[in-house]
Amino acid sequence: MGESMSMLKGANVAVAAPSVRVELAWHSGPGVPDVDASALLLTGGRVRSDADFVFYNQPAHSSGAVRHEGKCSEPDAVTDTLLVDLARVEPGVERVVLAASAEGGTFGRVPGLGIRVLDAVTGAELARFDSQDATVETAFILGELYRRQGAWKFRAVGQGYDSGLEGLATDFGISVDKPRQPSAASTTPAEPPGAPATPVAQPPAAPTAPPPATPVRLSKVTLTKEAPRVSLAKQGGSSGAMRVNLNWQTRKRFSGWASKSGRAAAHHADLDLDLCALYELADGRKGVVQALGNAFGALHQPPYIHLDGDDRTGAVESGENLTVNLDQKDKFRRLLIFVTIYEGARSFADLHATVTLQPQFGAPVEFFLDECAVPSTVCALALITNDGGDLIVQREARYLVPARGVSPQRTVDQTYGWGMTWTPGRK
Repeated sequence: MGESMSMLKGANVAVAAPSVRVELAWHSGPGVPDVDASALLLTGGRVRSDADFVFYNQPAHSSGAVRHEGKCSEPDAVTDTLLVDLARVEPGVERVVLAASAEGGTFGRVPGLGIRVLDAVTGAELARFDSQDATVETAFILGELYRRQGAWKFRAVGQGYDSGLEGLATDFGISVDKPRQPSAASTTPAEPPGAPATPVAQPPAAPTAPPPATPVRLSKVTLTKEAPRVSLAKQGGSSGAMRVNLNWQTRKRFSGWASKSGRAAAHHADLDLDLCALYELADGRKGVVQALGNAFGALHQPPYIHLDGDDRTGAVESGENLTVNLDQKDKFRRLLIFVTIYEGARSFADLHATVTLQPQFGAPVEFFLDECAVPSTVCALALITNDGGDLIVQREARYLVPARGVSPQRTVDQTYGWGMTWTPGRK
């Protein structure tokens, strides 16, 4: 985790920066469990509500003060990042607990685990704590940001749990949703015979407004080269809207990481990535959803895919997004999600991205892009195919190199056999 001095457990240090990046890092390798960063905003030692838990399934606090920015993976290390805008933390919040959870193993099998607190603007390291004594724990509180006499401080904690993210979350007052069967989201009790006419129209309206205390879902799926496919239906994601998100970080030559979100991204405001989708519908119609040519699509009519705008400033908090209408999944034959570099770079080198597919009623599906070692300006991210009414997501993570004079879109088309006619476009 660098060469600066690691803090002792229990030690604290003043944090003068108005906003900080909290980097959780560890060494990757065979048999090393997947690790996730999370944050809990506490008042009197407990959360005020489930909304005070920020993690991969709930990546932004409503105040805007804490945000989960996602992972970047290098050949020998992985970093998961939280952004904490201390100036925006609500006055009633006394502590922001910074935690880690392991999936598929214990922290005794996670080498090099540590946490760094960096000035979000300058990248200067403000604090660092390395975990040395993990054994059977599956969740860890590595540190906390807390108020003391009107100022913020960081304390190295190093407290472990053997009950995973669920045990850690419930310990601070989070209500955790238990896994449900895929049919649970769409099953509605039948009206009893002879029900009066007036109330019949009212019961369906109730589920549209989320209850005030919806339990938090902790489940997720991570696709890898070894396990690249997943059924959305088996994860409960067979209806509602599915958000596809691309979030990235890019290696700054002078210090650390800059991300698509957050103030540190200002240096790379000219880097413009475009999230796109090729579609083929069951009736044979084909097309593309992309910012070029203002082909943003539509959610409730063909192609049932909508690109959520195009940000060219680097200031969007959650990267690039598009939405797929899973209620119309039978209308899809196949979809290919891909990303192109519109301007700001000649290839994906030094750019590390996380792709997340978040169904409204199912577990999120995530995967990471590998290091790019070719002069690529277009990357195929995920191929979604209709298999007897079930949508199968396949991780592609495939960097393509367009031939001279061939557009990135046409390159994707030729690689996957879409068979479309392309004309130049602009945005």
